[in-house]
Amino acid sequence: MRSLQRMYAMVLRYVYLLRHSWPRILELFYWPAVQLMLWGFISKFFETNSTWVAQASGVLMAAVLLWDVLFRAHLGVSLAFFEEMYSRNLGHLFVSPLRVSELVGALLGISLMRTLIGIGGAALLAIPLYDFSIFGLGLPLIGFFANLLVMGWAIGLLVSGLVLRFGLGAESFAWVSIFALAPISGIYYPIAVLPEWLQHIAWFLPSSHVFEGMRALMFEHDFRGDLMWQAAALNMLYIMLGAGAFLLAFNSARQRGLLLRVGE
Repeated sequence: MRSLQRMYAMVLRYVYLLRHSWPRILELFYWPAVQLMLWGFISKFFETNSTWVAQASGVLMAAVLLWDVLFRAHLGVSLAFFEEMYSRNLGHLFVSPLRVSELVGALLGISLMRTLIGIGGAALLAIPLYDFSIFGLGLPLIGFFANLLVMGWAIGLLVSGLVLRFGLGAESFAWVSIFALAPISGIYYPIAVLPEWLQHIAWFLPSSHVFEGMRALMFEHDFRGDLMWQAAALNMLYIMLGAGAFLLAFNSARQRGLLLRVGE
């Protein structure tokens, strides 16, 4: 009986922790919903386009590799920043002459390095395993990579700012934010598959323009410069918003003394 009471006490502790953390509550509903949306749209597309993959060999592998650019760029920023929070090192860093803009530059730099190492290795591995080289996309690949990289940076800075403001209890945003974009980015299917109201939202994402441009290049051998420039214009806006949100959160945390009190 005493053992059951102790277990009940621990369960109650976790319930209290969950109840007072709305990011954790949101996460319970979030993952099943995202998986349902993503695979639902994939299934809907393949119902009427079963020969689609055969038309351009490697299109799904190209989509996976480009999506991973966005994913790794985002995590390269946010996880590097979280490590400073886990070690409670932010206060020590800013006792030094380090400026917040220099920290942001360092986060972007390590994100680029981690992304190049991760994606470069996977891209090279795909050549002997699947006889597919994403480098066959040519010079447009640089534009695709740069746009997804910058978009990942913008999301990573925004998420880092939220965690700095609300504490490590909000770190699940690092995963929630990036996977929320997957169903509406048109990674594995055209944007036209989405409901019309969702298509309007999708076109506000640079990633949607990139993946549509990738498919146009692979299927029709047509480089869509308009999609590339639209993605770049959106990225300029989003990277400024992401950096601005991080700076605002940092200034607020400094005024509240949160840099020395990092926690849940």
